Amino acid sequence: MGNQVLYAFLLTLLAGLATGFGGFIAFFIKQKDFTKLSLGLGFSAGVMIYVSFVEILDKSTMAMTDVVGLKEAKWITLVAFFAGILIAFLVDWFLPETINQDELETDKDDKNDNAYAKKLHRMGLFTALAIAIHNFPEGLATFMAGLTDLKLGASIAVAIAIHNIPEGIAVSLPIYNATGDKKKALWYTFLSGFAEPVGAILGYFILLPIFSPLTFGIVFAGVAGIMVYIAFDELLPAAREYGNPHIAIFGVSGGMFVMAVSLLLF
Repeated sequence: MGNQVLYAFLLTLLAGLATGFGGFIAFFIKQKDFTKLSLGLGFSAGVMIYVSFVEILDKSTMAMTDVVGLKEAKWITLVAFFAGILIAFLVDWFLPETINQDELETDKDDKNDNAYAKKLHRMGLFTALAIAIHNFPEGLATFMAGLTDLKLGASIAVAIAIHNIPEGIAVSLPIYNATGDKKKALWYTFLSGFAEPVGAILGYFILLPIFSPLTFGIVFAGVAGIMVYIAFDELLPAAREYGNPHIAIFGVSGGMFVMAVSLLLF
């Protein structure tokens, strides 16, 4: 049993570290190359939107169906999803503003302006927080699957690792472009990914007695709402601002395509 726990934890750790690999990829996008920045932000938004609507919400409903029935599970998923959007809105509302509208209006043609850097930095931190919350139940799910069946746990870990790579780009890209600091961008990226092994540890020692398909489904639906809010409120507007609508939509489509293929393959 001891070895099984260790292997399950290692699977979860490796899946979480894939977020950091995505952070490395972001460094190949030249800093202050605003066309590529726009494309990358659109890509990140596409990933988050697609995985939320196609994968996470479906998993949420299916997790709860055996407990409460399909119709009730759909209603709970619906409520939890919009509760997640509300939570993201409140977090956004109460976070200290690092820029103000007057700064943006005064220097709106200067893409190197400090106000824009602060805006990107705040966006990256907000995205890191959302992805960390998203990774927490994923880590718990991977760990529990690994405890039950190592082969199943490995399959889930590979799938999550593939999904975590573009999520790492979503965190690292705006922070790197805002600060020019690779270490800082990687630090926040790894922190968001490290939520997966933390989820495994807490799941084993604390949450295992109370964690159920019902709570899992509620958390997942809420996370989907948070990610959709960030995509529409933060990533997509920034993608259009730094490039043009066509570049942004190419990025969104590319992100959705990559995520769709990864879901089919893994």
